[in-house]
Amino acid sequence: MEKGTSKMKLPADYTVDYKLTEKLEQLCSELDLLHSFDVGEDGVEEISLAVVDLNTPQPEFAGVSPDNFIYPCSIYKMYVAGTLLSLIEQGVYSLDQQVTVESPNDVDRSKEIPTDPRPLLAAGDIVTIGYLLDLMITRSDNAAANCCIDLAQRPRIDATLHKYNYKGSEVTRKYLSRSKEDEGYADVPSTMTCALHTTDFLYRIATNQFESPWVSLQMMTFLGRQLDKSKLALGLPSNAMAYHKTGWFSYWSGDCMIVDDGKTNFVISLILPISADDAKPIYKRIAEEVFAYMQQKHA
Repeated sequence: MEKGTSKMKLPADYTVDYKLTEKLEQLCSELDLLHSFDVGEDGVEEISLAVVDLNTPQPEFAGVSPDNFIYPCSIYKMYVAGTLLSLIEQGVYSLDQQVTVESPNDVDRSKEIPTDPRPLLAAGDIVTIGYLLDLMITRSDNAAANCCIDLAQRPRIDATLHKYNYKGSEVTRKYLSRSKEDEGYADVPSTMTCALHTTDFLYRIATNQFESPWVSLQMMTFLGRQLDKSKLALGLPSNAMAYHKTGWFSYWSGDCMIVDDGKTNFVISLILPISADDAKPIYKRIAEEVFAYMQQKHA
């Protein structure tokens, strides 16, 4: 397993925090994460972890296998949201524009966050694009995501990602069975991404550099209302604000977030080939350790 950051090409404005990289490698070793994981019929997989310090003149990067591509579950919904918001800013759509939910996009039979009072989407429902974006990010609603993917369109999403050199993170699939996929997408590979891309994406959002300040700030608003607090948020102090997108399915789980308590400000992405329930103590420990490191670094 290739660890660290020594052999990857980082964005031009990044520098490397070698001390944090060493700490992350030691922490992952203690948590038994530095090996390949059996993910059933999908073979073997490895983790992807990255951190960017936002309290330094230039972003300082650290990670463990940050450029390893892994199935991100619902995390790639934030790529869809970023592209759709850019189209809204361009005047192609508007946040309050009403659209009709169509089959087979209405896939959900239960809520990803059971405590959320909003009803499941059904074919024939008329809702605004802003409502779809909020459901997709805050509740990780799959039906809303399918509608948003149709609005943004996969080629346009990929073109947006390619502007930031996120090659390999293309959005290939909607959240439905292959038998119900759009023409030309039934046999495509699953969507993959890596912590390097998700972290840089959130770094750009945190610094108003993803597409435009308006798009970035809208993304911060949606990400800040995230309802899933069962992963990295477990290890953050109560006064820290988390702007993030989580994902979980079968063998995989992940959490990619901007953390800010007014003094300590960083981005962290952790995608694991481990189920969400089994990974809870891992998320908690890593978030605690990274937050404490950042506090001490900037004390």
